[in-house]
Amino acid sequence: MCKSCAVLLIILLLAPSTVCAHAYLVKSVPAQRAVLFRAPAKIQLWFNERLEPRYSSFTVSDAEGKTVDIGKAEVSGADSKQLSASVKTLPAGRYLIKYRVLSVDGHVVQDQLPFTVKQ
Repeated sequence: MCKSCAVLLIILLLAPSTVCAHAYLVKSVPAQRAVLFRAPAKIQLWFNERLEPRYSSFTVSDAEGKTVDIGKAEVSGADSKQLSASVKTLPAGRYLIKYRVLSVDGHVVQDQLPFTVKQ
């Protein structure tokens, strides 16, 4: 009996747990370090966990560090793992998406994604 309990305990400890995991970016449009020949009409970020809409957002800044005017970043109602915003016209240049999200497990994650627009 003791040996079975030990085996069960080891299995439980080694099993992946989504409860303790942090949200991480699984896909983005534009992709990290993308070189685009046309500015994106929308920026979309997908995560592995559901996001808290009130505490999840991103900004876009240009090569000089100035924040670019984009639409409000919102968590999708249909897919609470997706954060997106419409983008007004971006001239050619380098840009940086800075995101900060709160997953439903209570962990805050922040990072940045560079991309370039060539026209």
